[in-house]
This record gives sequence, structure tokens and C-alpha cells, in this order.
Amino acid sequence: MQFDFATTPRVIVRPGAMRQPTDWVASLPGQRLFVITDPGLVAAGIVAPVVAALEAAGLVVSLYSEVEADPPEARVLATVAAAQAARADVVIGLGGGSSLDTAKLVALLVATPQPLASIYGIGLAKGPRLPLVQIPTTAGTGSEVTPIAIVTTPTQEKKGVVSPLLYPDLAILDAELTLGLPPAVTAMTGIDAMVHAIEAYTSKIKKNPLADGLAREGLRLLYDNLPKVLADGRDAGARSAMLVGSMMAGMAFANAPVGAVHALAYPLGGHFHVPHGLSNALVLPPVLAYNLPSAERWYAEFAAVINPAQRFASDAAAAQWFVDDMSRLVAAMPFAQTLSAVGVTEKDLDMLATDAMKVERLLVNNPREMTLEAARAIYARQL
Repeated sequence: MQFDFATTPRVIVRPGAMRQPTDWVASLPGQRLFVITDPGLVAAGIVAPVVAALEAAGLVVSLYSEVEADPPEARVLATVAAAQAARADVVIGLGGGSSLDTAKLVALLVATPQPLASIYGIGLAKGPRLPLVQIPTTAGTGSEVTPIAIVTTPTQEKKGVVSPLLYPDLAILDAELTLGLPPAVTAMTGIDAMVHAIEAYTSKIKKNPLADGLAREGLRLLYDNLPKVLADGRDAGARSAMLVGSMMAGMAFANAPVGAVHALAYPLGGHFHVPHGLSNALVLPPVLAYNLPSAERWYAEFAAVINPAQRFASDAAAAQWFVDDMSRLVAAMPFAQTLSAVGVTEKDLDMLATDAMKVERLLVNNPREMTLEAARAIYARQL
């Protein structure tokens, strides 16, 4: 047996960690914090108390709140310029995946200037970077424990910077920051995190026992608690369990990378600006069905994880139940259920399938080889 495993070196899981930050800010190697977030979180009233608490702890805080979903190159570079102007010595990402991914690149590019377009791919970035703290406000991306940042290029392609330099120094999971998350966002990000667990567990090249254990427990936590937080968004215990499940799934897929669900989701985000979690959810059921012949054993094992009381007649029956149950779960979520509902038409299918096939760094991980024809059929099924 042989594999590599890496993750964020320190994680704090504690409701209220941002209300009383004095215990962890003492370890920060700088005093000028650059907090990166989005205007929606500012409007929701989540950001101001965090900034106030940091300032009360004696730190100088510069706030940048113009992050965009599926961050375009131009916005990432504008954020870098703002951090340079603020003379930041610590970067904090506060928000969903777009804010966390932007923070990773800002910490890198401020400390080591290099053309962003030159580091798309695996292991091309050069360091060092500024100290980096990641604080997720959704239970979905797992970006706080992954070495990946996704950027939208001027041609509307989603490209990834993948480098160990992007692992933050500290991740803080404070469930209080997620209590007001709307049901639709809760559902999208929750399904996104489940996809991370599922695809890590079936990853073709780098599947390993550590990632497997994280994926199984991460999926269990997410599956058990997503209905609870949708029924009661103020359930702090369930919200905390969702954050931990998302983090575990993130640790898993950072080391056993995702596959066709993400590859087919990316063009939906790039061309139609569909939120990433929703893009994953829209293609998840047909991709699971497509992968079933090659992933039967692993889907059967997942069935036992999320439905331990049921005894299945065979692995085939258990695996089919898992595919069907995931489809049922997605269908019950409070978000769009078809590609046509997000603006996709029949004439777009060839373009989507062609673009999905360009995401080779992910497709190589899929348990079953994806073809152009299969990708188009998957999109067509979801119209």
C-alpha cells in the first residue's frame, strides 16, 4: 500500500469561535488582517460582528467584500491589488467556496507575484504565500481543507489552481455563522458536500484508506443532518455536524480527487452561472446511474453507511438502492430540478458536453470512462 495524504494542519470546531477569537488570534503571525467575503454576507449581517470581534482583539482589519460567485480572473486580481494596497500580512477567507478560493489565491499572489493564467493546473504555483485562515459560512465546498482554487476564465471555462501551497494554516468551523443560511443555499451546499464524499470514495487513481474513512463518515453526517437543518435552520448541533461532514468530505476529495459529476457541473457554472452546488445536484443522479456498473461495490458500501438497518439481498441491490435514494434526496430539495429551469436548451447540449470533456484532470478519476456521447446523454436526460 502506498499513498500521500495532506490536509490543513489545524482545525477549530466550536460554535462562537468568531465571537470570542482571542484564543486563536494570539497565534497569528501578523496584525494586519485582510478579510475577504461577499456582499451577500455583509447584507445578511454576518460580517460586521466578525470584524468587530477581530478589531476588539487588537488587530487591524481591512475588509474586501466584492467577491463574485465563480470568481472571474479579473475579480481575483482586483482583490490581490486591494490586499497589496492594505499591506496585509494575514489573509482571512470568510464565506462560501468563492470567498475561500479567492482568499487562497490572494495569499499566494500577494506574497509571490506570478501570472494567474500560468498556474492553472497541478503543482505549477510558486510560493511562499501569506498566512491564511479559512472560515466557511456554508457546509458544502470543503475549501477550508483543500489545496484547490477554481477560477472562471475570460472564455467562461472553470480552471483550477492545485497546489499544496493553498492549504490554509487554520480552518475555523463556527456553526453560529451558518444559522441563517437560507434553505435553498443549505440544500445546494449540502448536496455539493455529499458529491465530494461520493466521488472521493469512487476515485479511480488515488483512492486510499484515509480518504475512504473520511468520505464514509462525512457522507453519514451530511445525510443524517441535512433534513434536520432544512426543517430547522437554527439547529446549531445539526449545523455543526454539517460543517464537520463537509470538512471531512473536503479532506477526502483533496486526496482522492472528484470525477464526472464535477466535470459535467463546471460548464453549467461557467456558461449559465448556475451555483456550483446546484450544478452538481443537477447532474448527480444520471452520473451515478452511468457509473453504477463500475462502482457497484462502493455504492453498496455507502448504502450500508446511510441505511445500516436494512439488509440487502446482494451488492447489486444495495448499490441500486443507493443510486435511487440519492435521486430521491435530490428530488426533495428546494431548488431547480431540471437544466431547462436554469436556462439550458437542446441547442446547448453539444457545447456543454464538449466543454465537460475538456476537464480531463477530473475525468481521469471517474470510475467509468466518460465519453462525449455519454456526457451529452446525461445532460439531455436532465433537460
